[in-house]
Amino acid sequence: MSDRIKQKLEILADAAKYDVSCSSSGSNRKNTKKGLGDTGAGICHTYTEDGRCVSLLKILLTNHCIFDCAYCVSRSSNDIERAAFTVQEVVDLTINFYRRNYIEGLFLSSGIFKNADYTMERLTKIAKKLRQEHNFNGYIHLKTIPGASDELMFEAGLYADRLSVNLEIPTEQGLKLLAPEKNRADMDKPMGYLKNEIIRTKEEKKIIRAAPKFVPAGQSTQMIIGASGESDLHIMKTADHYYQQYNLKRVYYSGYVPVSNDKRLPGLGSEVPIMRENRLYQTDWLLRFYGFKREDILNETHPHLDLDIDPKLGWALRHMEQFPVDINRASYEMIMRVPGIGVTSAKKIVAARRFGALRLENLQKIGVSVNKVKYFISCQGFVPIRSDKPAEVIKHYILTSGKSKYEKMFNQQLSLF
Repeated sequence: MSDRIKQKLEILADAAKYDVSCSSSGSNRKNTKKGLGDTGAGICHTYTEDGRCVSLLKILLTNHCIFDCAYCVSRSSNDIERAAFTVQEVVDLTINFYRRNYIEGLFLSSGIFKNADYTMERLTKIAKKLRQEHNFNGYIHLKTIPGASDELMFEAGLYADRLSVNLEIPTEQGLKLLAPEKNRADMDKPMGYLKNEIIRTKEEKKIIRAAPKFVPAGQSTQMIIGASGESDLHIMKTADHYYQQYNLKRVYYSGYVPVSNDKRLPGLGSEVPIMRENRLYQTDWLLRFYGFKREDILNETHPHLDLDIDPKLGWALRHMEQFPVDINRASYEMIMRVPGIGVTSAKKIVAARRFGALRLENLQKIGVSVNKVKYFISCQGFVPIRSDKPAEVIKHYILTSGKSKYEKMFNQQLSLF
């Protein structure tokens, strides 16, 4: 690798770190004709449960950009070192890194130079060259450019496993404030096009087995959190809308990193707490997999997530009238709402109780953390202690890990059974 390519890689890999939407679950592209790579069940830029590091080459094609978005490190007015890869340079980097077992796929985004079509055409050429000239079957995620033609979007979808369009700011008002050259309609249009084409091509493939795949891992988006003052309620309203209207696979939440002293932005010391990102992801998970509605977690009287406790526990503490839940009789849906019980554990509980009434020790064997669920369930031989102020007491003792007199009383009762 030449010194110049190394320099470009340092600049453009560093610029790409602000884009967090590099998960790749959902694609099943298979290796054919002795090609390179195999997407398999999914690749993530993270560590797997067994400790394997599964990584993507994550870079920008260029950090040159015609737009001057206040929150972006690559904005046109920012005094930074600029660089741009050629199409062939990105292809060569991907193949060489793959052959050295550094990566298992490519995550490629870009600043916008000249116009949307010019940039999108080059992103698409990279994916096409990898697939056709190198028979590369690894994962490819392309960030699409709002404003690019439908023809380019379709071609990109034939070669990429996932496409995404960044919403950038959760509300249209925030976008107008911080990126007045952009508008939400330009982002909605390609999302709508991708949604319709994904549906159409799936139906086509049912009839014609040889029909090409189109964006097999679906589409996703990303929002910057904390740059324009939106509440968690506003953020999740936007996420819920795009999940429902555009069939997104994922919405990613990226905490604002201070990159400018622009007066429209929070101060340089106002970096968003990582816990806020975490709570938004937990809420997102509850909406997609646990049967919660957005208004269950966030509403006008409760517009912000509690950073001290997870959102499911927060919901439970606000609705203590629905507890305790009898795990031997309650529906699967209600068991899923018990803090400390996840999807897998809920399924095991419903399956196991067919053979007899469950006790606390049975839940422990299933893998349930009794230290949290004990406040919200009843089962054979066990009924939780009630209090005049159960929500406040329970929150306190969960947060303090049970070091109080109340917790000792609870443990004494538990020992009787």
